[in-house]
Amino acid sequence: MNILMIAVNDPAGTGIGFCRAVNRLGRHHCRIVTLETRYTHSWPKDLHVPDLDVAGLDELERLLKASDVLHFHMTADENLRLGPFLPADYLAGKAIVHHEHGHHDFRSDPQRFRTKYRALGRRNLLVSTPDLKRMMPEARWQPNLVHQDEPLLRPAARAWSGPLLVAHSPTRKDLKNTDELLAVALKLREAGLDLALDLIDNVPHQECLTRKRAAHVLFDHMQGYYGVSSLEGLSQGLAVIAGLDDWNRAHVAEFAGVPDAPESLPWLLARSPEELAARLRELAGDMAFCRARGEASRRFIEECWSEEKVAGRLCDFWDGL
Repeated sequence: MNILMIAVNDPAGTGIGFCRAVNRLGRHHCRIVTLETRYTHSWPKDLHVPDLDVAGLDELERLLKASDVLHFHMTADENLRLGPFLPADYLAGKAIVHHEHGHHDFRSDPQRFRTKYRALGRRNLLVSTPDLKRMMPEARWQPNLVHQDEPLLRPAARAWSGPLLVAHSPTRKDLKNTDELLAVALKLREAGLDLALDLIDNVPHQECLTRKRAAHVLFDHMQGYYGVSSLEGLSQGLAVIAGLDDWNRAHVAEFAGVPDAPESLPWLLARSPEELAARLRELAGDMAFCRARGEASRRFIEECWSEEKVAGRLCDFWDGL
């Protein structure tokens, strides 16, 4: 089938990531059209409306007509104007998918979206993390992926000696427990722990990955779920700290095909500043342990969360439309 993804902006580069993975898999053909650029992360683009010339607009029109599936990301829907085109004019004979990524509009009022989709008869619903299924139980969880064989997502050679270098790359600090991390790191350093922090903020994604890859540890957040940052850190062979709750852990374990137990998953769990401090002391005090956790992270991505497996799950979903 021919799939056209449509997004206002590409959430964490996941849209273009899925397009590339699906096309490499060869089961379907996927393109993505975007309307805006936010932040300075410089995600790769496919059909970015502000950049399209006449030939590009002609190609977009052809895709709107010929695609079998219109796959809307985040807040986008058929009323999102794409230059001279309105997807609503091209719905006939197509399957429609809505894919939620945790935008604050959705998190603040998921019932509004559920009511809208029911009124439109939309049943092909995806969410990007298991916690969002609590807000939209009728949706299917579609995990995000990382291209684990790309150079910047492979483990780097690094010195396994102090200081313990912790990377943190929040898109929005208020949602990623950044203040708590800074406070914990300051207290630990004042107590004599050999620890350094790389706060990676508002830089192109390639630079972000380069700096993460040089670290020993990645701190994602303590919000109960995991982010794309977690997956990047796992792929890079870092010890990854996040506050997965029982709900998210159970869903992750099921998809990964491992027992539902903390020790079966690579994340080091921290749900409070006190637990975060304990994890950092543990890692800084035993760099061999830190290295082993990083190696387990990489194995988990290769064996349980590969690009082929995650992209295949999305293709399976489209096959069932």
